[in-house]
Amino acid sequence: MRISGSLYRNGTQTVRFDDPDGGLENEEFLPTPDGKKLTRFTDFEGKTSFGMSVFNLGNAIMGSGILGLAYAMANTGVLLFWFLLTAVAALSSYSIHLLLKSSGIVGIRAYEQLGYRAFGTPGKMAAGIAITLQNIGAMSSYLYIVKSELPLVIQAFLKGDTDSDLWYLNGNYLVIMVSASIILPLALMKQLGYLGYTSGFSLSCMVFFLSAVIYKKFQIPCPFEEFSANTTAGHPSVNVSTHSHEYINGLVHEDDDSYCSTRMFTINSQTAYTIPILAFAFVCHPEVLPIYTELRNPTKKRMQQVSNISILVMYTMYFLAALFGYLTFKGNVEPELLHTYSRIDPYDTLILCVRVAVLTAVTLTVPIVLFPVRRAIQQMLFPTKSFNWLRHIAIAIILLTFINMLVIFAPNILGIFGIIGATSAPCLIFIFPAVFYIRIVPKEDEPMNSTPKILAACFAALGVSFMVMSLSFIFIDWTTGGGHAAGGH
Repeated sequence: MRISGSLYRNGTQTVRFDDPDGGLENEEFLPTPDGKKLTRFTDFEGKTSFGMSVFNLGNAIMGSGILGLAYAMANTGVLLFWFLLTAVAALSSYSIHLLLKSSGIVGIRAYEQLGYRAFGTPGKMAAGIAITLQNIGAMSSYLYIVKSELPLVIQAFLKGDTDSDLWYLNGNYLVIMVSASIILPLALMKQLGYLGYTSGFSLSCMVFFLSAVIYKKFQIPCPFEEFSANTTAGHPSVNVSTHSHEYINGLVHEDDDSYCSTRMFTINSQTAYTIPILAFAFVCHPEVLPIYTELRNPTKKRMQQVSNISILVMYTMYFLAALFGYLTFKGNVEPELLHTYSRIDPYDTLILCVRVAVLTAVTLTVPIVLFPVRRAIQQMLFPTKSFNWLRHIAIAIILLTFINMLVIFAPNILGIFGIIGATSAPCLIFIFPAVFYIRIVPKEDEPMNSTPKILAACFAALGVSFMVMSLSFIFIDWTTGGGHAAGGH
């Protein structure tokens, strides 16, 4: 059944959707051979409050990208970073507006099905692949943090030797154990709603992380003293009395004054990674429509308010975490912020608690991010199949196995953010919402020469330009050796 724009305008059909039982990952929005009545928005009464919807979307936005923002600020400067963060947040809000208007016209909550409605099977496949790449990148970054941080936490608890070869200090073994014992059972839940409590706890852990970063800014001097002169190879000790040349993050700093100065505007070889990291940090679009479905008294205006408040809260947290993380370490901040704190004192009680909080947060977020990927796979490979436990479990196991292999062999967390952010994020934030909007909104309502569609076309062009620019910068950086400098710990 095709729900036309006229039904939407004359009020005879309210285009809302839902699966009342919440048991299907594949909503049958498209025509069925047997003529079976399709589920629409009006068949479901949303029960989630406005505040809880803000919380849920905020948690979908919040991710491990916050750990790389201080490094991004160090390579752009405070003012340029603030401008880029503000621009990406505003554009993300506008793209959600495009998604909500498109979904309101055709009564569809699945991102992949909006693609089908706009461009048929190619549109559905493109959306499904982008969501899969994006969320696999997110899950990879989360598990990479588990791999790199959990051994440090265990080591700090046990006061162990840094160079110990014990199996429980091997990040590869630990990430597999965490995936099998915690993430997989949660990922096997039938409905995403069951993870609401773990989602709330995950977000509260990131608030604790932000509080600790702000507090530590006033406790750590610049330049700081290393815990040990040979703690980490490749990072020579920084001493408050040292004024000789230093080689830090691939750049020669003449003295401590320049090394500890706050830069308002900076361009260097690592600046190319900044925009992809920021774009990756604000991707929540695959989760917007399901949250819209469950919203009490749902209207487009009400859901847009939910989105705007969620983005504003996360924007504030991102900027504060980046600012105070950068002001603490200045030019010596690492791509993964927590590693920089460990160079000062790996046994610091507060930082140890922060590591535990971040590990808890990212671990509990992985199952939430896995659900849209599994549904995208369902939409692409099994579009006419109803829920099946065997398929439900098998997809989760295959995904986690693949992601674990990716994490074990991935060179660094920055590379994950940069490449995924430069490809799938522009599609989900810029290109797809705009082109879906242009195709779905009837020309009788908005001709192609109307202001809204011209803005949407410019928005799509901006996304394409952003993708090409980011990939070009990253390619150039890698071919000149800069990508390796950005990369490893």
